[in-house]
Amino acid sequence: MATEGEKGQVKLLGATLSPFVVRVRIALALKGIDYEFIQESMHPKSELLVKSNPVHKKIPVLIHNGKPVCESMIIVQYIEEAWGNKAPNLMPEDPYDRAIARFWAAFVDDKLFPCLRGVFTGQGEQLQKAVEDSVTNFLLIEEALRTNHCFAGKPYFRGDDMSFIDMALGGLSAIIKGAEKATDSVLIDPKKMPLLSAWMDRFCKSDGVKEVMPDPAKQAESITIWRANLWV
Repeated sequence: MATEGEKGQVKLLGATLSPFVVRVRIALALKGIDYEFIQESMHPKSELLVKSNPVHKKIPVLIHNGKPVCESMIIVQYIEEAWGNKAPNLMPEDPYDRAIARFWAAFVDDKLFPCLRGVFTGQGEQLQKAVEDSVTNFLLIEEALRTNHCFAGKPYFRGDDMSFIDMALGGLSAIIKGAEKATDSVLIDPKKMPLLSAWMDRFCKSDGVKEVMPDPAKQAESITIWRANLWV
């Protein structure tokens, strides 16, 4: 277990607008872990980043006592295990509930985010298809919030406290809102997805989240610029 004496031995390589970095920053904030945030420009990539993540050369990278940990949800799991003595628990104790948490986190990364990437990059019919696919996936999450015994009737995905699934999906909140604004699309319709919409509002206003969540307007501006450069 990590101890209080390890303060100052935690560094996070990232960028403030990255939804994947936001996941890690939220987990660190909820656990009350002090860390040094090192802003990466990515153009060019720093020597420390390339050295710390030589395989993908991507952010985020958590460096704990000189040892790098890569990939956002792997980092979140590491934080839970390394600082397991600090509340709140980010993973359920029950093996089945833990498997469910990992399933939905994988769903976000493997099914939902590729559709969102299509929203960022698409034009015309391609954009419309990406929006439709994203909405389909959001509707599946809405249904899970309504019917799954692990989630139904709870403020967050695991109960009163935020946990693993909240990190996975919630970290994308600002970029989802930014993409809606930048592309004039509706991805989460409060009328069709009242539970998901209410959860996202609640999540973004929570302590530990609101302090690190990017401004959706800045995300929209960044996405707009990126889309303009993509289609030059």
